[in-house]
Amino acid sequence: MALFWLSDEAWSAIEPHLPKNQPGARRVDDRRVISGILHVLKVGCRWCDCPAEYGPSTTVYNRFNRWSHRGFWLKLLDALVDAGAVTRSTAIDSTYVKAQRAAFGAKGGVRRRRSAAHAAGVPPRSMRSPTSSAVPMR
Repeated sequence: MALFWLSDEAWSAIEPHLPKNQPGARRVDDRRVISGILHVLKVGCRWCDCPAEYGPSTTVYNRFNRWSHRGFWLKLLDALVDAGAVTRSTAIDSTYVKAQRAAFGAKGGVRRRRSAAHAAGVPPRSMRSPTSSAVPMR
């Protein structure tokens, strides 16, 4: 499996925007962890299947999760767009978006029709259970 590593050019664009002086245990190399995060997102594997070369999979996941909650990735994207390193554009290929046939009004959707007998006010042919709470006892 080919590992994904950030180039020196990409790393020099990202490094100034990384959080500094974070409390806790000795910090794992940011470049290695970010390369692991990008690898997981690019390949689509589970976090626990992240190759050990990027560091512990829990560290890779925790760093991604923590930075996501803090809005770090959006700030980083804005900084990279302002620097001209990337363009802000998004494209979704339909091969990745799975939708059911009935997802939006197709045959078999959510819409229910009233039966002709119900619409005409005809009494139902079956009786409700006497234990049903919808029908009061007499």
